[in-house]
Amino acid sequence: MSRCYHCGRETDELYFCEDCQHYYCRFHKEPIDHECKLKQEEIAVEQNQQSQYNREVSSYSQSNYNLSPSGTQSTSQMQEKPQEFIWYRRERNIPENAFDPDSGIEFKGILFAHKSEILHFLIGGILIYLIGLLGFYNPQTQEILNTLGYGWIIFMVAGIYTTAFLFHELGHRQVAIHYGLQSKFRLLKFGMIITVFGFLMGLISLVSGSAALPALALPGAVVVLGLDTIDKRTGLTKAAGPFINLVYGIILLTASFFIPVFPVNYFIGISASINFMLGAFNLIPLGILDGKAIFQWRKSVYFILMSIMIVLLITNYIIIYLPPETNPYYIYY
Repeated sequence: MSRCYHCGRETDELYFCEDCQHYYCRFHKEPIDHECKLKQEEIAVEQNQQSQYNREVSSYSQSNYNLSPSGTQSTSQMQEKPQEFIWYRRERNIPENAFDPDSGIEFKGILFAHKSEILHFLIGGILIYLIGLLGFYNPQTQEILNTLGYGWIIFMVAGIYTTAFLFHELGHRQVAIHYGLQSKFRLLKFGMIITVFGFLMGLISLVSGSAALPALALPGAVVVLGLDTIDKRTGLTKAAGPFINLVYGIILLTASFFIPVFPVNYFIGISASINFMLGAFNLIPLGILDGKAIFQWRKSVYFILMSIMIVLLITNYIIIYLPPETNPYYIYY
C-alpha cells in the first residue's frame, strides 16, 4: 500500500500532482492542501544545493591549492552545502537549534522570528488581554457592576480569556517538547494584522458609544518543527491545546457553583464557556486548525473530544441564560 507524500497516510487511492511530481491521498490531492508551491520551492532549493555541491566537488578535483601535507584537501576545508528550511516542513533538514539567530534559518510568516520567546508571549498576551477588555465591556452591565462594587470583574474575565489562549498554546508546546521537537511561541505576521485591525475596530466602536464589536484575536501560535506526518506524535501535539481548554473550562464551571457570591459566580461560569468555545472552534477539522490533524490521525479521539466539548458548551450556556428564579447563580443574590 502506498503513502501520501504530505501526511504519510497509507491508501490504495493516490492522486498525482503534475506540478510537484508527487502522489497524495484524497485529503491532500488539491495543490492548496499539500502546499504545492512550497514543495516546488523546496525541490528547487534541493536541486540548487545539489548543483552547487557538484560544482564545488568539480572545482576541488581540478585544483591543487590549499592542500594538506599529505597532498589532499581536508574535509573541513571544503565548503558545506547551504541549508534552507521552511518552518512547518520536514524534520530532516532541521538544524540543532533552528530558533538561534545564528542558525541562518528564515521563518516565513513569522514576526521577530529569532527574538526571545518571552517577548512573543508578552506582546501576544497584552493584545489578547486588551481585546478581551473591549469584547466583554458593556456600558450598561459595567454600570451595574460598579454600583454593586464589582467593577473589577471585567478585568478578571479578560484575564481568564488571555490565559485560555496562552494555556492552549502552551499545551501544544509542552507536548511537542516531550516528543523531542523544537517548539516555541511565535507572533504571526498575518495574525498580528488581523488582531490589530480587530482591536482598532473595537476601539472605534467603543469610542463612538456603540457596543464593542467582537474581535478576532490570533496574534501568534506555537511553532513546532518536524510535524510533517500524521501520526501519534502529531495527533497528541495538536489535541493538547483543545484538551487544556476542556480541563480549564471544567475547573471554572465546577468552581462557579461553589462561589457563594453573585455576580462573581456568574462571570466565572461565563469564563468557563470561553474555554469550551475556544476549544470547540479549534477542533473544527479545516485548514490549519487543530481539528484537521486530530481527525486525520484518529477519528475516535476527535469525536470523543469534540462531543464532550460541545455538550459542556451547550450545558454551560443553558445554565448561564436560565431565568433568575431557576438560575443556580442567582440564589446568592
